[in-house]
Amino acid sequence: MKEAPKILLIYTGGTIGMVQDYATGHLKAFDFGELLEQIPELYQLECEIETISFPNPIDSSDMNTGHWKLLAKLIGKHYNSYNGFVVLHGSDTMSYTASALSFLLENLSKPVVFTGSQLPIGDLRTDAKENLITSVQIAALKQEGRPVVQEVCLYFENKLYRANRTTKMSSEQFQAFDSPNYPTLGTSGVHLRMKQEYLWRSVPHKKLRVHTDLDNRIGLLKLFPGIHPSWVHALLANPEMKALVLESYGAGNASTESWFIEELRTAVKRGLHIVNVTQCPGGSVLMGKYATSAALAEMGVIDGKDITTEAALAKLMYMLGRDVSSKSFKTIFETSLRGEMT
Repeated sequence: MKEAPKILLIYTGGTIGMVQDYATGHLKAFDFGELLEQIPELYQLECEIETISFPNPIDSSDMNTGHWKLLAKLIGKHYNSYNGFVVLHGSDTMSYTASALSFLLENLSKPVVFTGSQLPIGDLRTDAKENLITSVQIAALKQEGRPVVQEVCLYFENKLYRANRTTKMSSEQFQAFDSPNYPTLGTSGVHLRMKQEYLWRSVPHKKLRVHTDLDNRIGLLKLFPGIHPSWVHALLANPEMKALVLESYGAGNASTESWFIEELRTAVKRGLHIVNVTQCPGGSVLMGKYATSAALAEMGVIDGKDITTEAALAKLMYMLGRDVSSKSFKTIFETSLRGEMT
């Protein structure tokens, strides 16, 4: 008989881990030690499921780089003992955490599936059970003795996505996430269908490297018409800031007003890494296509291509934490490391 896949379920916090206390009407934390009692359908997966929780589960709004490091360390510590990992996480910042883990777990060759829910696991109309059951099933999939999924991904409402390509699109719909610039990795209906041609393939026999050095001295500047010069100056002139994500218009376009261009030019000259990403949910930055982005390309602003804001922020923290040299920083950022950009 084939040995049953071993799956480690990691609970960080979030809506999925709540149940209704019918005596008081309040929501309370779910005891994941009783997972199989609450969701007996998991027995049908023929998996060996074990659970572990953050010492103090948190709302995902409180997620920070310390929690990202803890999660990476947990997966690294248990990596050789399990066939796959399912991370239960609040949906609000799930794309940020999942993107970060894709960079922190280098040479990953096993599935790390993030999931959550819009309604608590004990709610009558909950989406939590289906999301959890299918995520475990995906984490256990094998083909010719190797895991089908070998990357950090995100499963929500019948769709599997590459994690560092996702963004949360709705606070109300069960279909809360989307991956505008990369196809879904799989879909769940009557059958679970994986799209092999879009899955990440790890290099065989390379050992997992867990990175925990992150530098969060970065900023985010979203452009809008009428933005105040002094506010832009205050942000760009901050001596502690090492990198900035610039959310520009359309295909990477920005104001051509002299004060704005000069602020950016001064910041780049003093060594600030500026990454140009589009505010649009879908599409790509095309540096230099229009006159409104030509100056950015000329001064050395990094082309974010079709990377999401969430992945861009996580990638900057990762690269700064690795102390990538200024000389090669732009080249490396513009190179896809974990399938995060086309």
